[in-house]
Amino acid sequence: MTDSLIAKYNVAGPRYTSYPPVPFWNTTAFGLQAWKQRLTTAFATTNHLTGISLYVHLPFCESLCTFCGCNKRITKNHSVEKPYIDALLEEWEAYCVWLPERPRIAELHFGGGTPSFFAPDQLRRLLTGLFRWADPTDNPDFGWEGHPNNTTREHLQTLYAFGFRRVSFGVQDYDPVVQQAIHRHQPFAHVAQVTRWAREIGYTSISHDLVFGLPFQQLTSITDTVAQTLLLRPDRIAFYSYAHVPWIKGTGQRGFADSDLPTADQKRALYEAGRSLLEAGGYTEIGMDHFALPHDSLNKARETGQLHRNFMGYTTTQTQVLIGLGVSAISDVGTAFMQNEKDISTYQQRVFSNQLPIMRGHLLSEDDSLIRRLILDIMCRFQTSWAVEDWTDAEWDRLTQQLDGFVADGLIDYDETALWVRPEGRPFVRNICMVFDRYLSNQPSVSAKPLFSSTV
Repeated sequence: MTDSLIAKYNVAGPRYTSYPPVPFWNTTAFGLQAWKQRLTTAFATTNHLTGISLYVHLPFCESLCTFCGCNKRITKNHSVEKPYIDALLEEWEAYCVWLPERPRIAELHFGGGTPSFFAPDQLRRLLTGLFRWADPTDNPDFGWEGHPNNTTREHLQTLYAFGFRRVSFGVQDYDPVVQQAIHRHQPFAHVAQVTRWAREIGYTSISHDLVFGLPFQQLTSITDTVAQTLLLRPDRIAFYSYAHVPWIKGTGQRGFADSDLPTADQKRALYEAGRSLLEAGGYTEIGMDHFALPHDSLNKARETGQLHRNFMGYTTTQTQVLIGLGVSAISDVGTAFMQNEKDISTYQQRVFSNQLPIMRGHLLSEDDSLIRRLILDIMCRFQTSWAVEDWTDAEWDRLTQQLDGFVADGLIDYDETALWVRPEGRPFVRNICMVFDRYLSNQPSVSAKPLFSSTV
């Protein structure tokens, strides 16, 4: 890959966990009644067929990792666990009492923050409460995120007993210099131990999260980290690009200087080195930033065209309804998005006042739904298609002008009704999606602060 291509395409752009991206949501047209109506309609058509997805945000961490862009609260005070879980169960009950029938949960994910911050008995209480109002489908997909430093065997066993078969552990990088910079002190022995426990208990998909582009990261940091990861041979590997957005995430990402970060060219070289080692180790690249062994369900979903992407990342389960519980959690019902309050105290106060803790949302138009499908196709299958009448003459002229640039760079092929991403174009899949983003194309080209992280 040439440095000139990296320089050309290294611009700020969305990760497209949703379309439209959250900064472009039309919040003024969104309201509680419209949200309830769209949720109820989607639920009524999908619950008895596929079931629904449920995401639970558990935001607490004992220490701050300076690379992290998640919504979290740093505390060592574990008395916060009980009231927060009380709020989660109140919120879930509020949904269930007005949904037209008992929910069937096909997909459940605990994210954070640090879910393993919570004691096993509190997680057991949470799950018991969730399933008081719902039932799992016949073959559910339940997963959670654990910190290798505080995940115990009891954590793993507790969630396994409720049907969890996937677990992901945040590794990031084993280089002690990088760990010092990101405030994530975590030895290989801890990761090896929790990985071994998970296998012994019976988890069928174990994932390790790695990050490239971190401060002080060198080529040896990546090659050594991937080599140690291959020794443990997790079923999946998320190999994420570090998103440096200190103007959004505040003091955490101000813990090091911009000059401490790899340049765009260096960052891409880190990824290429990691990808080569992972592919040589038997892993297949899945969508954007993910790898899986041949037997893993993520790889099988890629092969069968069933791979999906939502606010939880890549998933093998396609449900029309995703309900997000907890502070800042986002729900998706196909025709609408909704995000909860982002402040924990405000979230809990509203829930305990018998209110849905809605902060903002967006009702998708027919145009939104079209572009969303195109972007999901590109993100999940590296190809998409459309009808000629989907574009005005002016739009098609704009599209072809931009797409011709990708063709000239050897990144895509396209015709009047379809587009295919070449293997050489996969590192620039976000840039390719941006061509179709009608909100982005209508934004001023210069802004005081970028809305998104760099695409490379």
